[in-house]
Amino acid sequence: MSLSQTSHKLIYITCTDFAEAERIANHVVKNRLAACANIFQPHQSIYEWNGEIQSTSETVVILKSTDDIIHDLKAAVLSLHSYDTPCFIVLDIADGHAPFLEWIKGQTQ
Repeated sequence: MSLSQTSHKLIYITCTDFAEAERIANHVVKNRLAACANIFQPHQSIYEWNGEIQSTSETVVILKSTDDIIHDLKAAVLSLHSYDTPCFIVLDIADGHAPFLEWIKGQTQ
């Protein structure tokens, strides 16, 4: 199996603000649950919650990790997150630069 077909993942998370995003990102990288984190802010989210349309400023975190530790990563993020229903979405990496994918694997072992 080539690296482009292995268990590398991108994880998309929304947070209430930069401080929360940075706290979560630092924790998961320090504990080798993610190789790195990218924080994007601010953006506007529009959604329905409790029957009403909401418009909220949020911060996005994108993590790079592997499938074999995704359950531990998810548990850590959810334990640190302030939302009742946090956005935690795992996306497969279909292809990528092999040395970068190796680096992700090495950082999360």
